[in-house]
Amino acid sequence: MVTISGYAERESADGKKFYALVLQGGMEMVLSEESGRYYATAKQASITSTFDEPTCKSLIGTKLPGRITRIQCDPYEYTVRETGEILTLNHRWTYNPNEAALDEMVYEKEPLSVEFAQ
Repeated sequence: MVTISGYAERESADGKKFYALVLQGGMEMVLSEESGRYYATAKQASITSTFDEPTCKSLIGTKLPGRITRIQCDPYEYTVRETGEILTLNHRWTYNPNEAALDEMVYEKEPLSVEFAQ
């Protein structure tokens, strides 16, 4: 499952404004290569929408089936806001509604009715 955690105003190539929904996956524990200690994080991705700002705001907290997955892309530069460090990345995170986690597949199904013969 992913959760709509926010939204962002964006501008299309032709100058039109639109809103993108920010999606966040569940918390994950990751082992730091630098310190050797675990830290908590969550993957994020955004998807475009046709919604206005009030609708986007009202959708925050909504849960959607699927996952945020890593896909390869052409290299691009990314600036870390906190440090100003410029990184070259060749992947991005994207929402995949068809890649439900195992617990989503199990819990979204109707409960089985089982009768035992005596």
